[in-house]
Amino acid sequence: MASVFGHSLAAVALGKSFTKEIRNPKFWILGIICSIAPDADVLGFKLGIPYDSFWGHRGFTHSFFFALLFGATITFLFYKTKRPVLTLYFALCTASHSLLDAMTTGGLGVAFFSPFENSRYFLPCRPIKVSPMGFQKFFSEWGLEVIKSEIIWIGIPLLVLLLSISIWKKYFKNLRG
Repeated sequence: MASVFGHSLAAVALGKSFTKEIRNPKFWILGIICSIAPDADVLGFKLGIPYDSFWGHRGFTHSFFFALLFGATITFLFYKTKRPVLTLYFALCTASHSLLDAMTTGGLGVAFFSPFENSRYFLPCRPIKVSPMGFQKFFSEWGLEVIKSEIIWIGIPLLVLLLSISIWKKYFKNLRG
């Protein structure tokens, strides 16, 4: 998996594409929670759930269907207005987790299409070093390698995305007058 930092960066970058009217601390916190929520399935290791099962790591909670359900649930629980836009943001944050995990060098792949089809997939490009599980392991040489690969393969592309969004918004603002 990518680290909590990499997943959180994705939520922030995605959030910048939405209007300022909906971007408040609750929006940001919930977006980051959505971007890391799929990894709640690691609790399955403690419960004896096999990695490659439906409920195993990178199983159902990493699917696009789950992302949509989770985004809608977060919106329903925490907001009363602008539900479609907020659902889209929270679902994208959740789905971004799976896409980043599918770009890592480890694991068994991601069940993008669960519960309809439970095969695991990786993306063709897998440059992100898989993050160690556990706090102590993360703060090691391995964790440093993960951070370096995330700066290159998540941080830089997201900075380009943020700059593109900023330029796009300024361009259209100038067109309107």
